[in-house]
Amino acid sequence: MKQGTYTLLLVLEKEASIAVGRLGTFTFPAGHYIYVGSAQGGLDTRVKRHLKSEKRLRWHIDYLLESARVVEVWHALGDESQECLWCQVAQGMPQSEIPVPGFGSSDCRCPSHLVYFPSRPSFQLFRRRLKDKGEGVKRALPAEFLSAAS
Repeated sequence: MKQGTYTLLLVLEKEASIAVGRLGTFTFPAGHYIYVGSAQGGLDTRVKRHLKSEKRLRWHIDYLLESARVVEVWHALGDESQECLWCQVAQGMPQSEIPVPGFGSSDCRCPSHLVYFPSRPSFQLFRRRLKDKGEGVKRALPAEFLSAAS
């Protein structure tokens, strides 16, 4: 099983009021979002689950994915989760905002694992800001994950 860290680059075409499980109901502005997660049980399997349209709503991201569309997946293999580092980097990028405190971060001290951008964030900038931890980070289209053998 390939473990790793991933980022879903999402687009929300129009503002939406979304109930996010027990976290509450929030207004999400139209724009781009980065959601950061880790997959210690298998990177391909986790990302494919996020990309499925029919699934049981389990994680905060599942609720947002009912309205938003994944346009890219940024990912890296590795036994050690880089999830919190990736969140810090995303939150430090130009125009970043935390739209929902606590989103996806109930098991760590990060303010959120979801970051909002009014325009598309740069993969190259994200990777550069990871410095030496960014060398193995790749990007893929959702179809590449869906067509990959498990």
